Amino acid sequence: MNTPINTSTSRQAVSNDNLCLFDTHCHLNLAPLATEPFVYFQQAVDVGVNALLIPAVEQANWQRLLVWRQQQANWHIALGVHPWWADAEPLTVLTELERLLQTQTEQIAAVGEIGLDFALAEETFAKQQQFFSAQLALAKQYRKPVILHHRKSQPALLAELKRQQFTEGGILHAFSGSQQQAMAFIDLGFKLGIGGTITYPRSEKTRNAVTKLPLSALVLETDAPAMPLNGFQGQANTPAQLLAVFNALSELRVEPAAQLAAALWQNSHTVLRL
Repeated sequence: MNTPINTSTSRQAVSNDNLCLFDTHCHLNLAPLATEPFVYFQQAVDVGVNALLIPAVEQANWQRLLVWRQQQANWHIALGVHPWWADAEPLTVLTELERLLQTQTEQIAAVGEIGLDFALAEETFAKQQQFFSAQLALAKQYRKPVILHHRKSQPALLAELKRQQFTEGGILHAFSGSQQQAMAFIDLGFKLGIGGTITYPRSEKTRNAVTKLPLSALVLETDAPAMPLNGFQGQANTPAQLLAVFNALSELRVEPAAQLAAALWQNSHTVLRL
């Protein structure tokens, strides 16, 4: 299956041959990408995307991701339970997560995707909080960064990070918000996942924040197959669309594109300790 790829260039864009981009949030394990993950990755490689982080969303993903990690040197993985799946999972699955952190620690780059989603039904909040707190504690114990999901929950995430004195850092996935909101996470050692949101002109607050934030705090992501870019609404997102995200960021930043790409690549490796 071939999904249209937006490879339009910005005023600063460099050639694909010179790009080396890292998609720090790509769900190759979810439909429709899971049907042909190697095809979708090759499409991404063809436009300069050379590495991925694939976060799990539930226990059923974990073993598959561990197998992929063995097969693909440039596919890095995070294991965890996403807040959308938390209500359906028993807390006992975290015993297995701890076992894998003990026995497969070299294969696991981060704990994720974890977090809090207060746009869901209120009756899920308590279970979400249990999962988030417990997974954050495991990440602290095994010295792993975390991949954080948030919707209407940034203050609660910050409160728990501070309560646990969490210092391993990670990535705030799908950053949207103000410069002040961003700095609250940056001050705790987090990078910000910059994705398709910045391709929408209406996202003025986020686009404005991205122009002012330190380059050292930014990484790129697609969240494929979710979060389609502007002009691709209704279509499955793919990791190849990271080039369009990069070009959008190039339009917003003052750095030359080559410098920007190199910094984003280094930031991704730094936060994931690769």
